[in-house]
Amino acid sequence: MKRLGILTGGGDVPGLNACIKAFVYSATDEGYEVVGIRRGWGGLLNFNLDDPTAQSEWIIPLNKQHVRTIDRTGGTILHTSRTNPGKVRPDEVPEFLRATQPESDDKGPFDFTPHVLRVLDHLGIEALVPIGGDDTLSYAERLHREGFHIVAIPKTMDNDVFGTDYCIGFSTAVTRSVEFIHQLRTSAGSHERIAVVELFGRNSGETSLMASYLAGVDRAIISEVHFDPERLAGFCLKDKASNPSHYCMVTISEGAQMVGGKIVEYGQADSYGHRKLGGIGQITGEALKRITGEDILYQQVSYLMRSGAPDSLDMMVAVNYANMAMLLIRRGASNRLVALRNGTYTSVPISTIMQGLKRVDVEELYDSENYLPKVRHVDGKPMFLY
Repeated sequence: MKRLGILTGGGDVPGLNACIKAFVYSATDEGYEVVGIRRGWGGLLNFNLDDPTAQSEWIIPLNKQHVRTIDRTGGTILHTSRTNPGKVRPDEVPEFLRATQPESDDKGPFDFTPHVLRVLDHLGIEALVPIGGDDTLSYAERLHREGFHIVAIPKTMDNDVFGTDYCIGFSTAVTRSVEFIHQLRTSAGSHERIAVVELFGRNSGETSLMASYLAGVDRAIISEVHFDPERLAGFCLKDKASNPSHYCMVTISEGAQMVGGKIVEYGQADSYGHRKLGGIGQITGEALKRITGEDILYQQVSYLMRSGAPDSLDMMVAVNYANMAMLLIRRGASNRLVALRNGTYTSVPISTIMQGLKRVDVEELYDSENYLPKVRHVDGKPMFLY
């Protein structure tokens, strides 16, 4: 029986379990065996070929009974990580691999791709389906260049994988954000405050922009446009004064920057060079209080955006992406990324993700002078505007 592998990497989003279930069902019906690789690329890096007793920690067989009910919940039953086997820090190298580190350089990062390929061969995996964003898929593209059979699925609540109009997790993240923004209006209005709601969005402000546009906030700060807190404060005072309930709603992407400032990061960089973000909303709130003298309600929505079960759109795309991936595998296709383009399910070479950056079309969709979503003409635009 042919064996397929599936893994999830990077941040979790609603819809991953639905995608896993649909893939297992489709593959099983086609006569394939499926194994789940646990903790993203970390499952392959940490798999010890010489210790069979520990291998079940990193690999799990998947059949219809295993996945029958998993689509009802969010997250990923396979768990996830931000491990990059091609760039492993010295402190991340598994003990059993330390003897294989390059002797000429003990500072790293180290490339353990040869070990990953040996593990895939040992497991008898003929094709691998990684589900992830730019970082996870960049290593998938590396494996393809090494000659391994890859069919990938895009996932990220930021919806910023280049080459596809839609990534699993985006719709639910926007839905959750709109719900929480509206719920926070009651407290902001009761206390007559300026509310600053911080949303996820490292490099792309699409999730924040769409949520702000749909929730009708007063001002929206996105990752792509540096902002002036003095100008923002002036807008907030005007918005608050014109609101019968005497409050103002401001959203801000976690990757936003003040003019002359920098992205607020903390912690050690991961294998892809990213440190954790978060806190620009609090800094902005403190600046607004200092400038305006008004009390601030600050709220990080953060992980709540990606929590819980998927909405219907994410469920549908997740299932269809899984079935598309299985179709491509059955046809013998490799080096593919399943995608939605112009409203149609299709696939593109996985190398497409390396060919550009997907960011908010500021000129078309954002008023940089007034810090507002600016969507006036939708004729001819795709469902999510770009």
